[in-house]
Amino acid sequence: MKKILALTLAWALAAGNGLPANACTGIAFRTQDGTQLQARTIEWGGFSLESKLVILPRGQKNTSFTPQGQNGLSWKNKYGAVGISVVKDPFIGEGVNEKGLAAGIFYFSGYGSLAPFNAKRAKKSVADVELVRWMLTNFATVEEVINGLKKVDIVTIYPPQPGQETASTGHWRIADASGRSIVLEIENNGQRHIYENTVGVLTNSPSFPWQVTHLNNYVHLQAGDVAPVSYGKTKLSAFGAGAGMWGLPGDITPPSRFVRAFFYLHTAPAAPDARAGVLQAFHILNNFDIPIGVEFAAGEKIPNLPSATQWTSVTDMTRPAFYYRTMNNSQIRQVDLSQIDFAAVQAQVLPLDAESEVIAPVAVK
Repeated sequence: MKKILALTLAWALAAGNGLPANACTGIAFRTQDGTQLQARTIEWGGFSLESKLVILPRGQKNTSFTPQGQNGLSWKNKYGAVGISVVKDPFIGEGVNEKGLAAGIFYFSGYGSLAPFNAKRAKKSVADVELVRWMLTNFATVEEVINGLKKVDIVTIYPPQPGQETASTGHWRIADASGRSIVLEIENNGQRHIYENTVGVLTNSPSFPWQVTHLNNYVHLQAGDVAPVSYGKTKLSAFGAGAGMWGLPGDITPPSRFVRAFFYLHTAPAAPDARAGVLQAFHILNNFDIPIGVEFAAGEKIPNLPSATQWTSVTDMTRPAFYYRTMNNSQIRQVDLSQIDFAAVQAQVLPLDAESEVIAPVAVK
């Protein structure tokens, strides 16, 4: 428990002090053949998140952490699931279960605020960093998740940092095979809000309704070119293609990434099938890779990481299947949940990268 707290505290402390930001960007869409996809990046430039590929079988027993130790809610997996962990193996950052329910946590700095831990309700408490795991292994649909959330307390396992009234936490994106997608946000010491996500995008702070309203500031943007115009004897014309998107924000802040993801997503052609959709999702999210170093001021020590975007994942909720690539290997890997017998498979924690990426020479004749 001490090691888990130390690592989680280090992460929270760095983020709370405005050092490297956890900058996640998520998109969701439907292909022409009806495949429901959602995808996301996870950025953290402070240190390696030590992420692993986690296989969760049916019947596996779990007990959540609380500030007192591993004495929270206990449950047995109803459904098998696959996901990627963050910091420690039990903390699933993104994943999908055998019924096509997908969920992920996105950092919600300065806005997320959980209710104080009530020791008398420890057995009904789930740590925020374990909420994705709990949802994936218990529920098949978004509606089931909404009902299940009414029965549990969501708590943090680390204390507030200096200058914070409450500890930093996340907000959550939850979607199912029907394509329904919601955002769960908890603010002001435990006030829960559930929003239907019809825009297909999620980043970080501020709150989801603010981000959607902020899109109205970019109502003038449009795909394609802008026709030349004349003012008296002066003719104005665009320098190149894509002038209709002049003014699209390009920085790495969450509001700017939200706007950029929205327009890239909604101007993309509809992918014909799952394979094309998966590739399209990775290509869209290429635009949100954060190079290592840009988050650090001059003179600050930059960690030895190849990228601040530590991994990117795409979830096919229809099949279901889970795809990912990492900062160490850009090859796309697939876990096909339909090929796993979750009643028989063993719980597993696997490295995301069996080997580093190979730069292959091209044979020229």
